[in-house]
Amino acid sequence: MKLHGNAALTPKQRLRMCRRVVEEGWSFSAAAEAAEVSERTAAKWVCRYRAEGELGVADRSSAPRRVALRTSDERVEAIAALRRLRLSGAEIAECLSMALSTVSGILSRIGMGRLARVGLEPARRYERQRPGELLHIDVKKLGRILRPGHRVTGNRRDRFTDARGYGVAGWEFVHICVDDATRLAYVEVLADEQATTAVGFLRRALAFYRAHGITVERVMTDNGSAYRSTVHALACRALRVRHIRTRPYRPQTNGKAERFIRTLLSGWAYGAIYRNSAERNAALAAWIDFYNRRRPHAALGHKPPAARLAELNNLVGNYN
Repeated sequence: MKLHGNAALTPKQRLRMCRRVVEEGWSFSAAAEAAEVSERTAAKWVCRYRAEGELGVADRSSAPRRVALRTSDERVEAIAALRRLRLSGAEIAECLSMALSTVSGILSRIGMGRLARVGLEPARRYERQRPGELLHIDVKKLGRILRPGHRVTGNRRDRFTDARGYGVAGWEFVHICVDDATRLAYVEVLADEQATTAVGFLRRALAFYRAHGITVERVMTDNGSAYRSTVHALACRALRVRHIRTRPYRPQTNGKAERFIRTLLSGWAYGAIYRNSAERNAALAAWIDFYNRRRPHAALGHKPPAARLAELNNLVGNYN
C-alpha cells in the first residue's frame, strides 16, 4: 500500500477512530477532531466499520466499477486480428479510425504490444537438475584485430584491405560450453570451426568439468558441419557422451549457449578496447573466472555458477 504524503488516516488510525465511536461512545465530532479529519470522513469510515468490521477500514481500489466508453470486446478482437497480420499500431488505428493511444493501450493490455513477439510460439524454459546432465556447445565468429580500429582512431576508412578493397584481417572462432544446471562455462578462442578442432575443444571441456567434479552425460550443439561429421560422432562415442542436435533453424533450442554468447560479447569481446587480438585473448581467462566465480547470475538467484555448483553438490551429498 502506498499512502499519499498528506494522508491523515492509515488503516490503523481509521480502526482506532471507528472503535472510539462504536465501542467507546465518542461522538463523530470528537473522534473526527482527534483524528484531524472532517466529521463527514469520520462518518464514512464508521459506517463501513459497522457494516464490514475491520475489513471495512482497509483501502479500496479507486478504479471505477464500470467504464462507459470502454472499447467493446468485438473491437478489441479486431485489433488483435489485425496485429496478427503484423500491422503496426498506427496502421491499425488508421484502419479502424481510432486514436493511436487507444490502440497502443489495448495492444499492451492484451500482450501484443511488441510486434517482434507476435506470431512466435511461447518460450519453453527448462533447467536440468544435475551438473553435467547437459552441456550446451556453440561457436561464435569474431573479427581478428590486427591494430587499433575505428573505436580508437575514430577513422572508419582506415582498415586492412586487399587490392579489391575487401578486408583481410580474418576471423577467430570462440568455442563456448555452458553447463545447463549450473551455467559453469568453458571458453577457448581457436583458429577455425572444423570437426577436428571441435573434437579437441570437446575433450578439453570435458576435462575442465571433470576437474570440477562434474561427469558429463550429454552435449547439445547446432547442426553445423563439424557437429554432423563422423569424426565428431566417433569422438562422442569414445568419450561416452550422448550428442543431441537442435532442431534446424531453431537457435532457441540451444538458448543458454546463445544467451551466454551475448553476455560474453558484452563483457569481454566488446567490453574493452584492445590493441590486437592477442591482447583480447589474454583477457579472456580473467573474465571467465569472474563469470564463473563472482558475477551474479539472474537465473541462479543472483549467485555465480560456482555457488550454484556447490549448492547442488551439497544437495546430492545430503541425499546420499
